[in-house]
Amino acid sequence: MARLLVVDDELNMRRILGAILRGDGHDLVEAASVDEARRAFASSPFDLVVTDQRLADGDGLSLLASCREVDPTVPVVLITAYATVELAVDAMRQGAFDVVPKPFVPEAVRAVVTRACERTELLRENERLRGQVRRLAGSQELVGDGPEMGKLRALIARVAPTGATVLVSGETGTGKELVARAIHAASGRAGRPFVAVNCAGLSETLLESELFGHERGAFTGADRPRQGVFEAAHLGTLFLDEAGEMSLGLQAKLLRVLTNGEVVRVGATVPRHVDVRIIAATNRDLQQRVRDGLFREDLYYRLAVVPIAVPPLRSRRGDIAGLVEHFLALVAGDLKVAPRSVSPAAMAKLVAYDFPGNIRELRNLIERAAILAAGPRIEPEDVPLAAAGSPPAGGDGAGIERLVAELPDPLDLPAVIGAVEDALIRRALAAAGGVQAEAARRLGVSRSHLAYKLKTKGGGPASA
Repeated sequence: MARLLVVDDELNMRRILGAILRGDGHDLVEAASVDEARRAFASSPFDLVVTDQRLADGDGLSLLASCREVDPTVPVVLITAYATVELAVDAMRQGAFDVVPKPFVPEAVRAVVTRACERTELLRENERLRGQVRRLAGSQELVGDGPEMGKLRALIARVAPTGATVLVSGETGTGKELVARAIHAASGRAGRPFVAVNCAGLSETLLESELFGHERGAFTGADRPRQGVFEAAHLGTLFLDEAGEMSLGLQAKLLRVLTNGEVVRVGATVPRHVDVRIIAATNRDLQQRVRDGLFREDLYYRLAVVPIAVPPLRSRRGDIAGLVEHFLALVAGDLKVAPRSVSPAAMAKLVAYDFPGNIRELRNLIERAAILAAGPRIEPEDVPLAAAGSPPAGGDGAGIERLVAELPDPLDLPAVIGAVEDALIRRALAAAGGVQAEAARRLGVSRSHLAYKLKTKGGGPASA
């Protein structure tokens, strides 16, 4: 179990806490003063500190500050007979995990300690996994020697140490999360958590809980308190992918966090202080969404302190050969397949392709070819581009013109648009196996927009 530091100047209270917590299997070290606790904390690591607020030589808040200077990830729980709203708010702002009033029942202490230890375990497990995924770290390199990547790296190097909020824009599959991770790795927060959340993959209610956390009983199914990703990313970086898909209500709550650095869990009233760097990403034109009334202008300017545009693969064709070699090496190690080379004809075919799915599509193609190629070299027939993804940009224009030419004149334009929309939604849902989030991605709309369309269409695609 966990290793705890229990601080109280009353021997009986230390004995009571010791009986409660040792009974749960925890290893305890006791201290009778702030000075003794500081020495113990500095000499060896702990998973949690439980301290009385009023001590003979100081108070719990001063010990909290000292602990955070040594290890900001260790949670500190204050226990006090003088609990007030002001003390609770002040403690949370300074980084306390929770405040437990005296007298307390053992179950309350156990519950708080369990939650705090779970948080510590998650943070440390995150760090352990980061050390174990060296091969994944290699796959997250920003590969490319062209001028576009040179400019991108230079911009990352300039913005990373500043702590400024960054808005990363670019088409799907260009590597926006890799840019965010590169900024985090080059920042002063590199040793702290990097937490990513997809804002388009969850409903509004679930996304609010995911971002800010919730208290027990906040909604049906909330049988225990849960911290959100803002708290999980404390002192680190929070990556908000597809941030342009958030509802206006959630945008307002996000703006408050960016303004005052405090989050309020769903079902709670006491704010919790968080120190988090925000990197947002979008494949949308957020300025256009601001003009359309779908995105808050004040939030846009809060997020786009430093805008970074990631170029599509078709604008950096000179990097394709290097990316192919990079992915071939990764595939050979990850999938345990024989090393492959690429014939000049196959490479020329890849370089000439527009890659609407960008780097993600290229990697998918190389993995498939490395597995299925008959010989040691990947040949042109091993990279069937038409089957690998969407046609090159602009390739749909002729088909649309043919469709328009076949329509009757005059026509009922609203009815035609509705019928086409209906058919496209049915096709996307079928291709996505009925999963609305995936269907929305295929259609290039938000999940909430698709849900609204399905609701308004009634018995058509809504029944899918």
